[in-house]
Parts: sequence; structure tokens; C-alpha cells
Amino acid sequence: MEGDHTDHVSVQDQARIRKVLRPRRLSLMASAAGLSMVVALGGAGFLSREMPSLTSPAYAAESGNPAPAGFGDLVAKVKPAVISVRVKIDEDRQVTPLVRDDGEQMQMPPGFQQFERQFGFRGPEGMQKRHQTITGEGSGFFITADGYAVTNNHVVDHAKSVQVTTDDGTIYTAKVVGTDPKTDLALIKVDGKTDFPHVNFADAPARVGDWVVAVGNPFGLGGTVTAGIVSARGRDIGSGPYDDYVQIDAPINKGNSGGPAFDTNGNVIGVNTAIYSPSGGSVGIGFDIPAATAKLVVSQLKDKGYVTRGWLGVQVQPVTAEIADSLGMKQARGALVDTPQEGSPAAKAGIKAGDVIAAVNGQEVKDSRALARTISTMAPGSSVKLDVLHNGESKTIDLTLAEMPGDHQKVADNSGDHDAGRPYLGLRVAPASEVDGAGQKGVVVTGVDPDGPAADKGVSTGDVILAVGGKSVSNTGDVRSALLAASKDGKKTVLMRVKTADSAARFVAVPIAKS
Repeated sequence: MEGDHTDHVSVQDQARIRKVLRPRRLSLMASAAGLSMVVALGGAGFLSREMPSLTSPAYAAESGNPAPAGFGDLVAKVKPAVISVRVKIDEDRQVTPLVRDDGEQMQMPPGFQQFERQFGFRGPEGMQKRHQTITGEGSGFFITADGYAVTNNHVVDHAKSVQVTTDDGTIYTAKVVGTDPKTDLALIKVDGKTDFPHVNFADAPARVGDWVVAVGNPFGLGGTVTAGIVSARGRDIGSGPYDDYVQIDAPINKGNSGGPAFDTNGNVIGVNTAIYSPSGGSVGIGFDIPAATAKLVVSQLKDKGYVTRGWLGVQVQPVTAEIADSLGMKQARGALVDTPQEGSPAAKAGIKAGDVIAAVNGQEVKDSRALARTISTMAPGSSVKLDVLHNGESKTIDLTLAEMPGDHQKVADNSGDHDAGRPYLGLRVAPASEVDGAGQKGVVVTGVDPDGPAADKGVSTGDVILAVGGKSVSNTGDVRSALLAASKDGKKTVLMRVKTADSAARFVAVPIAKS
């Protein structure tokens, strides 16, 4: 396109253009069917005559990639495998910060939104907050004929019940097989059939510029299809330690969470999980968990209900240009070790503070986050070879990865069979020392089962439990031990010392239920 074509528009043509643009507020949009932008405004052309349309035979011949005539055949092939996911969740859990199973608060950066807050939850009016049960709607997709389906962790997190609706309108009850908060993935299962339509994950990563088709349940409408391209790969939005998102511009909105993004072959290239949205709606910047990550996580969830990851045991930071210069490095690459954790594989192998880990098994480490992602994909017990820069000299270190401490995620099962008979209060807690403003003593209630015994006694989210059964508590294990001790002693209630935000500490006798 020649740069001076627009200079030749006559005064009359400019007047006609303004007349067209103003009343209609015309905006130029890329057609999902072919990105063909043809603007006929009279007078001089805004598109060079030498530039072929992206749907033209000339473009197809030049690029070697014929533009698709449409996505109808693709959608007909994959849409039956996409499901709407409807859950019932304790409302108290929704108004608290997103808390991982290890107690660490996980907040999305400003402007970035997980779809957990965008479901458009609905709950009965006129009920006390702690007794409200609300519903949320997300998306998912079958990956096996016998009913295994993928969705987001935040869609089913703390769900009391899960229902899925298939493309033909049939409703099934589902159970949660397992979840992984660190990648925001969950695996659910629908029983009763062995011939569910299903789709596969892509074997190769999507390229920037490739077509992508998203199918999901935006605003609860169900079975909606949007199209766009892959905008970028390897995006780190600061939401977790393993950020490696695929960025797409296919519009995704409330309720698309957990839905699939397909390539033109009908393979899943990513799972919709977050958007950048200052306004709360789609602005064409969506983020998907890559298929490679989803495959690894889902495989473990299916086999054992939780995810384990390799653990190196180092605190690292990026190598800046200044640090690289001070260490005599030609490029700012690798991960600088701040501290090797005591007793970790790294410490045992002799890695020291100030070392730079440059490669893992011959694969170059770009930065500290790349190191974390690489190690997380390896199983505990794996042997690895690290290329390390130590005191200006390169050396190779062999070591065996351990299992990441505290990385066991509890097997999620709506039936509760795995915990049958255990003491149950209907509470979820986190150490007070890890929650801002909660102080250093006790545990903070981060979630309450509205049908549980603690809710009936007025215990609510934000309360701090100082003691259970006469014993001080500082973590989940202390609470569990106190409950087990009371249960073994034949007690039907347990006495808790609870402090609320607006009052002094008080004692509450809570019946001990059996899960």
C-alpha cells in the first residue's frame, strides 16, 4: 500500500465520507470468515489496488494458506463436546479473597479478571448472607467418551453441586474428580454414558496469527461461538507461579470460563481462564491455559485426583542487564539464586546464593519464571542436569528433584466418600499470620458451608478461631487434630474460642458432624 493514497481524496469525497461515518459511527472490523475489509466510500480508494484481499485467490497463492470460507464445518464437529457448567456455591466463599489450598492468597492484577467474579451469580433474596446459596455458570468440554470433562478450578471451587448441560439440552449431574488451583484447572466426571462427543488437545502449540475459535457459555446463553486469532504466546500476567498463557482476541465474556479454544483442525489449543477488562466485558484480550499445560495437569488429576510437581528448592530472581554485566555475562539470561532452601535438592547439590542457573537438561533458561515452569513439568524423583554459572565459571550439576512441599491438592469429590465419618464443622480456614489484618494468632475462617454446623452457630467468614477444644490453633492441622481428639473422647460438641471483627473473643459450642 502506498503511503500517499489518502492525500488524493477530494474535498467532495471527504464530505461524502463524513456524511457516511457520522450517522452510522462506522467501525472497520475484521470479518471472522476471512478478514476481508472492503470499504466503498466513493472517490479515491483507501486500500491499494496492488494489495489483494485476504480471501482472494491471489493472497492464498502468495501465502500458501488458503483462507477458510467459514467455520461452519469446524463448529459442527466440535460444538457437541462443549458443555455448560452450572454450580451451587456458598456465597461467603465468593466475597473473600481467592485463597489457595496452601493458604496463599491469589489475587489477579489490576485490570485482569478471572471469570469467578463474572458469572452473574444469582441467590434468593431476603435470606441471611451466611445461609445464601448462589449459582454460577461456566463452561467446559468433554475429553473422553466416558464423561471426563475439563473446566476451570475457580468454576467448581467449593461447589456444593455441579450440573452440566450438553449441546442437545440434556442435563447431567457431575462430580469433581480433582482440582489444581495453581494452574486454575479442574477435572469433572459425568457418569451414565460411554459415548459422549469429545475433543482432543492439540499436539503442537498454536502459532501467533493462527485462527482460533472459542466455544462457551457467555452470560449463560450457552453454545456460543466466537472467532479470532492467536495474539501472543508465553504471556505472564502475574496471577501465579506458572503463568504461560496463550493470548487470543476471539471475544470471550462472563460464563466462558473453562471453555475451549480450538484451532482449525478442531483440536483444543487452550482453556479460557482470564481476560483483561477495565470495564468487565470483553475488549479482545483473553488468556488461555496452553494445551500442553492442560494435558499434563489433567492426566494427573485423572490418575490420582491431585497434582504433584518437581521441587528444586531455590528462591530466584531475573537476571537484569546490570546483574549480567556485574557477573561478566554477555546476555541477561537465566535465573539468579537468592537463597537455596535448607534441605532442598539444590542445597544438597551445592548450589549457592549468587549462582545463575542457565539451563536445565540442555534447555536454556530464559528467566526465573521459565525455570519455575520447566521444573514444575517434571515429576518428583526426576534426574536433572543444571548448567550453572558459579563465581564466573560454568559448571554442570546433577541432582534429583524432590516433591514440592505442600503441593498435594486434596482430592475433590462431591460425594464426600473419601472423608466419610471424619469430624466436620463446615469451615475452611487459613493461618491468621498469612491473612492481612488478622493478626498473628489463630486461624481465619475463609469459607463457611451454609448447611454446616458452624454456620448454624453464627460462625462466619472473617472470624478468627483462637482455640478448639481448649487447645490453641495456628493452622489447619491444629484444628483437625483438636476435632479428632474431641471425637475420640466421645464428645458431640467442641468448644471454640472465636474472635469477630467487631467484638471481643467469645466461646462457641459447635456440634461435631460426620462428613
